[in-house]
Amino acid sequence: MKKGLLIFVAAATLIACKNTSGKGDAASGDSITVAQKEKALTDSANFTTVVWVDSTFKDIGKVKKGQIVEIPFVVKNTGTKPLVIASVSPGCGCTVGEKPEEPIMPGEEGKVVAKFNSEGQAEGAHNKNMTVRANTKPFTETVLNFRVEVVN
Repeated sequence: MKKGLLIFVAAATLIACKNTSGKGDAASGDSITVAQKEKALTDSANFTTVVWVDSTFKDIGKVKKGQIVEIPFVVKNTGTKPLVIASVSPGCGCTVGEKPEEPIMPGEEGKVVAKFNSEGQAEGAHNKNMTVRANTKPFTETVLNFRVEVVN
């Protein structure tokens, strides 16, 4: 696992180094580049601490089949460095993750949103998750979970 992560980081660094225009992805405003996100995840001097304000688990309750539900997870940067959320990876195809594109400054809050599509899901209880990768300590990955019951 660590070897795979190391290879991924090395490949991302090589790809980022080939960007010679000087503009990168930041030309659209305050968004940060892929290379900056990867550096934030690997440079422990830039790590920060966070609190998931209303938990890393939510029980959504009953949802009608075919309904799309948004589940917001609020994160607060409790550290001294900007919080960079590099990626949000849903555990299945029925869920899409959205994250802030700009860093979350110390003391500020941001949202990671799970969008669950119940279309095509079997009736009954479902436990879903998303993995958030960020420049956080003690771990750079946090798993957000939610439970939903699909009804007809």
